[in-house]
Amino acid sequence: MINKIVDSLSQAVGDIHDGATVMIGGFGPSGQPSELIDALIAQGAKDLTIINNNAGNGDIGLAALLKAGQVRKIICSFPRQSDSYVFDELYRAGKIELELVPQGNLAERIRAAGAGIGAFFTPTSYGTILAEGVETREINGKHYVIQYPIHADFALIRADRADRWGNLTYRKAARNFGPIMASAAKTTIVQTREIMELGELDPENIITPGIFVQRVVRVSGDQQ
Repeated sequence: MINKIVDSLSQAVGDIHDGATVMIGGFGPSGQPSELIDALIAQGAKDLTIINNNAGNGDIGLAALLKAGQVRKIICSFPRQSDSYVFDELYRAGKIELELVPQGNLAERIRAAGAGIGAFFTPTSYGTILAEGVETREINGKHYVIQYPIHADFALIRADRADRWGNLTYRKAARNFGPIMASAAKTTIVQTREIMELGELDPENIITPGIFVQRVVRVSGDQQ
């Protein structure tokens, strides 16, 4: 019997190892799997490479993971905002490495990993410092920069509802990066507000099929 539900947050993240590459869903706080991040902090894995839309807000969630000193490198598109002081301090002190990727490129690089695409060309970043030392090509009179997929060992994402097979639905903007990250990681770990019986999720509303999900944990009282 297929049953991807695990009993606890600590069990869900227990095998995330030092040096792992971890995708974390969310667009700022929206859709961020905060409880899974807290469990990863408690678990203690270090030297992590994190892929996320930004570099954390305030002192919670992803910012707390950075503050705990567990992240070696972050790949993101928006590392600085008014409350990104944890990242700012670490970066200025040389304690964290940053790979800056324009948001559209970031999303497509993740999607390409899940789709099995070896590389793609995009006009975004051509002629900027982000394109220095990168292969470029002129196609139909327009200049493009090559981009490669981003794969991960683990993805931590937040869903609204799930079943024991790992089929997922999301709530509004909390959907953001979750679906593409689920397809781009070797192991996708999901926190969900509610676990449904098989057949209760309308197949037309399932966004992430269970084939992309390895573990599901219910977070009681999770309000997206």
